[in-house]
Amino acid sequence: MSLATPPVPTPPSPACAIVVSFHPDLPELTQLLEQLDRNACDFLLVDNASPNQAALSELARRLSHHRGVLALEHNIGQAAALNLGLARARELGYGLAFLFDQDSGIDDDFCQRMLDAWGAAVAHSPQPVAAIGPRLVVPETGRRIPFRRFDSAFDRRELPLAGHAGLLRAGFLITSGCLLSLSALDAIGPMREDYFIDNVDLEWCFRALDRGHLLYGTDLARLHHRIGLASNSVLVRKGWVVEHGAHRFYYSTRNRLHLHRQPHAPSAWVAKDRVRFALKTLYLLLTSTQRRAYWVSLQRAIRDARQLP
Repeated sequence: MSLATPPVPTPPSPACAIVVSFHPDLPELTQLLEQLDRNACDFLLVDNASPNQAALSELARRLSHHRGVLALEHNIGQAAALNLGLARARELGYGLAFLFDQDSGIDDDFCQRMLDAWGAAVAHSPQPVAAIGPRLVVPETGRRIPFRRFDSAFDRRELPLAGHAGLLRAGFLITSGCLLSLSALDAIGPMREDYFIDNVDLEWCFRALDRGHLLYGTDLARLHHRIGLASNSVLVRKGWVVEHGAHRFYYSTRNRLHLHRQPHAPSAWVAKDRVRFALKTLYLLLTSTQRRAYWVSLQRAIRDARQLP
């Protein structure tokens, strides 16, 4: 690993954004970094050995709010890259960190709205706040993704925080757009690096709740982000099934099967996810043109899930 650009020796703002990239589409990533710059949000770019790493470093260096590029020589995965960025943000003196995938989009007032929501959450929450997340909006359709809770297997209603209608209790938050407390990491721990990429956010959120912290979603800010691959399938477009390639399916399957057995995973989520996983797997094996690749990934994932500590 090398630090392609030195940190800027200025007093930090309240939060630093950690953007993890891997073979990014340069115009797409440029848009996100420029949006962060217009938000006056400091950011660190952590790149997982992309072939266009020099161009990424140059892109970040020309923006006034960049605080460094951690240019990795090997792909260490999303979780480990996030942990490196979070450790660096802490070294630079930040107390809060935004987390971003390379393909997300934000509005020009996103960061301030999230910081306002953070202040409200801390003021009104009955327990320590681990993280808050924005309202997720699917770019192609404008569909708003609900914030899920897992204290009940059947109640899908969003539950506002008493005293503040703009905050909603959440059972988990996706990584991108999330704002988290760096001090909370002391009690919760870092992202689980052996998960590599999929369900990293789910596992960390379950651990946070298990250790006495709370998670909130907010409608004060929006994140434009697509989960999974675009597809003509009605099931995918309505959000009932998230479709990835066979390689990602391996990590998703291995990690969720492992997470099902962890004591901090909510029982309501485990029960629902086992049904969801069975239906999704059946759908892929019956309808995909890559069904053989999915079958091989499924067998590997079942075997390897038993070997994770």
